[in-house]
Amino acid sequence: MDSAAEKTNQQFRILLIEDDPANRLFFSEYLSYCGFDVHALSHGLELECKLKTVQPHLLVLDIGLPEINGYTLLQYIRASKQWQDLPVVVVSGYAFEGDKNKAIALGAQKYLIKPVRLRELAATIQSLLV
Repeated sequence: MDSAAEKTNQQFRILLIEDDPANRLFFSEYLSYCGFDVHALSHGLELECKLKTVQPHLLVLDIGLPEINGYTLLQYIRASKQWQDLPVVVVSGYAFEGDKNKAIALGAQKYLIKPVRLRELAATIQSLLV
């Protein structure tokens, strides 16, 4: 990423929900390197609280989460007046077309399959924020 993109990205807050510690660190570090202000959660139970405190510009969401899955979180976000227009990028190991179609039908803008190329993730996020 060039320095001009980093300066632009710094104004954007990303909320990342990923239960795998290695993926969470990997995605957080790379997106921070790209200049985004990244806030990460290991599960979705704190979503409502984090939305209020972080006020994210975009959500990066895993589907296979403990306690509450990404589909349920997508439904919650789209039902919320305040967050219904929040861009959501799903990054999931669920690779079947039906999984992707379900997430898109529930309001995700993009669906990336793990293992995801980090440049593709950053470019996808950037395309939704500009």
